This record gives sequence, C-alpha cells and structure tokens, in this order.
Amino acid sequence: MLPVAAEAQAYSRYYENLPIEVAKVSRPQIPANEVSLTEVGGVGDGVTLNTEAFAKGISKLNKLGGGRLNVPEGVWMTGPISLKDNIELHLEKNAIVVFSADKTLYVDPTGKSDRVYAGIRASKRKNIAITGQGIIDGNGEYWRPVKRSKVSDVEWKQFHALMDGVEKDNGQLFYPWDTKDATKNIAATPEAQEKMRNDIIRFTDCENVLIEGVTVQNSPKFHVHPLNCRNVIVDGVTVRCPWNAQNGDAIDFSDINVGLIVNCVVDAGDDGLCMKSNKTKPNSPANGCSDIVIQDNTVFHAHGGFVLGSETISGVRRMVVRHNRFSGTDTGLRFKSGIGRGGKTEDLYIQDIVMTDIKDEAIVFQCDYVDRPAGSDPNAIPTYTEEQRKSAPEFQGIHISNVTCHGTHTAIKAGGILGLDCIHDIDIKNSTFVFLKNDQLIDEKTAKLKLEGVKFVKQ
Repeated sequence: MLPVAAEAQAYSRYYENLPIEVAKVSRPQIPANEVSLTEVGGVGDGVTLNTEAFAKGISKLNKLGGGRLNVPEGVWMTGPISLKDNIELHLEKNAIVVFSADKTLYVDPTGKSDRVYAGIRASKRKNIAITGQGIIDGNGEYWRPVKRSKVSDVEWKQFHALMDGVEKDNGQLFYPWDTKDATKNIAATPEAQEKMRNDIIRFTDCENVLIEGVTVQNSPKFHVHPLNCRNVIVDGVTVRCPWNAQNGDAIDFSDINVGLIVNCVVDAGDDGLCMKSNKTKPNSPANGCSDIVIQDNTVFHAHGGFVLGSETISGVRRMVVRHNRFSGTDTGLRFKSGIGRGGKTEDLYIQDIVMTDIKDEAIVFQCDYVDRPAGSDPNAIPTYTEEQRKSAPEFQGIHISNVTCHGTHTAIKAGGILGLDCIHDIDIKNSTFVFLKNDQLIDEKTAKLKLEGVKFVKQ
C-alpha cells in the first residue's frame, strides 16, 4: 500500500475545483505482511477447488494482524471468499479467479439468508481491499435467467447446448436448471432459485474499502456492490458482462458515505454507475448516499451511464459527477424512483459529460418506476400500502451543466406524479443535444426543469 502522504496526494486532484465541499476519501491501511495462495495449498490449474486455500490464507494473515493475500498467475477455481479486517486480496495480472458453478457452495448454512453468499463478501469489517490486474469471474450464466427476446436464435441454441434448463412463459424465458456439468439445484423451483442469486463483490456495513485495478465480470447479479459502507474507493476497475445479462448492474453504491469512483470502464447488462439509498439501518456506518465523487469513467452498454435509484429513501446528497463519457448506453443520466422507493436529493452537481449513440434518452427523470423481475407480469398494476406512499420520490437540488450528446432518440424526458412535487428545482445549463426524434418530453404539470443555454439539434 502507498504511504499515508503518498495516498493523500494520489486522490487530492479529484477534489480540486469542486462546485460543493465534499468529504474526502482515504485509502485503507493494510499491514505489510504477505502470503501467497500457493503457500496455503492453492493450485491454479482451473480444476482444483481453492475455497479452503483462500480461507487458510486469510486466516493466517488475520493472526498476524492483517496483510496481503497474493493470487499469482493461474486459473483459481473457488467457492465464496470472506474477507476479515485489514486484509487485501491482490490478483497478479495473469491471475483469474473463477467462482465455481456448484451452487451448493454458496448456500448460507445458518438458513438466515434468502440469498446465497456473494463471491467475495465482508460484513462489519474495516480496512479491506481487492487490488491488482487480475480477473474475477462470477460464472453468472449458471445463475441468470435469459429472456428469449434479448438473444438471437444462435445464442438461444448455445444456452441449451451449454447447460440443461427449463423454459417458461411459453418459451420466452430460460432458467438454468439441472445443469449438466455443474451442480444440484438449491431450491424447489427455477423461479425460487433465480431469486437466490447474488453479487460477485458485496461488502456490508464496512469502513475503509478499496477496490482497485481488477476486472470483474459475468456476475450472477450485481458486480461491485458495497452497502451501508463508509469511505469507499473504486479506482480503475473494469466491469463487463453480456449486454442482456439480467440484473447485471456494474458498480452500485447503496447507502455509501464518503466515496470515490474513478477511472473505471463499464460494459454491462443493466445500470452502469448507480447510486441507491434504502431505509435507514440503525448502527450502520452509513445511511443514504453522501459525499461522493464520480469522475473520469467510461460506460459503454448499460441501461444508464449514471443512474440514481430506484431506491432513494434515505436521501442522496453532496455528490459531484464530472468528466465521464457514455457511448452506447440505453440512457445517459437516469433518475428513476417510485412510490415506496423515493426520498430527497440535495446538492447534486453533474457536469462535463460527453455522450454518443444513446438509445433512448440522454437525460430522463421517472417517478413511477416499478421493479419487474424476470417472469413477472409486465402489465400488472402495482398496489401500495399507506406506509409506502410516504416514501415518494423528490428529485430536487440537481444541477446539470456542460453536457454534449451526439445521437439520442430523445434529449430530455421528465414526468412526475400528479399531486406530488416529485421533480422541481432542477437546472440544465450550457449543453448541446443532437437528437433523432424528440428534443423535450417534459410534463410541465409534474416536472419543473429550468433550461438555460441548452441547444437542440435534429439529426
């Protein structure tokens, strides 16, 4: 790890000339102890299961007060990995960690969780890191459902050739089930098993987190997902999965206080750089999203380049998103929430964004978002409890400037909910949009946006 003075200098440039004061991140401090995975029985032949070796290496370092577990060149098959305080998992450039398709390895033996263990997990830990230039592969095709409408005939046949499965919804949905070369099922039905799939990296209630340099790919669900954590850095990470991967979010910050996402490259099946905020958790290190800088990232395919929501319940505040590029995303800047999921946004500054080839909207505000899992009725009308109705979205205090977009179906779209002040005090300035179909689809009855120095050009 870098010396304290050097690490402070390394991140200082991201806090220069900010439009609002934001608390700064600091790197976790990891002790200098090192252990190689081969020292504790690891074998990188792509066949040997290394779950025990990872556990032994982490335990050995834990007894020393922490340190770095080195994963050398090789293909390292494993089950779930659990990090402890002061542990850095370091992957050398030609190291590939592949999570086994054996679903039984990930089942929580206590029965307390309705989901399986994440590939790499940590809970209530301090000073943890994943670094290096290696690859972490989630083997997600053995978990994810596949929508027939999102694959070609050739791909559809390939899924059936790769593994056994079952088709539902009149052949429109494929579930991995009774897979030939992998594992036993871990639920009574394909639908129930689908709901158990988890993320590759999931850290909960942790402090001082670093994920740097690695490639994270092909997750069963989300790829990089810290929750209720404080002081989180994601730097130079590549996230990739098939464009049609169900729930294939790339980098999701859920209730993060003091965070930095920089120099990352995303090409994913769902949201790209996504901020979420759920119900308050007592005694958690962080609630709501606050003091976050997102800069110098590239997003290729994703449902949105930068996304806020759909959960914003505990609020999103003091955030700067600048100098990012989106090329080929479905939407560019996407603000989505709904009844039962909404909260208030404050002091969000989004500036110097460049976009090309945006499929739908360059900027979109949506307040009636409904989550529809695979296999659910797309026409079902949602119902809400009185308690849920108290959590309505309030997008406000959002300042967008210097956006350049060449190629989008609709430049700006916004719609709130009649009777609720869901979208107000939002300004978009000094921006240019080259659009194909619509310049503005703004419902002025429910959405109050101020446009200044905005240029629309018909393509």
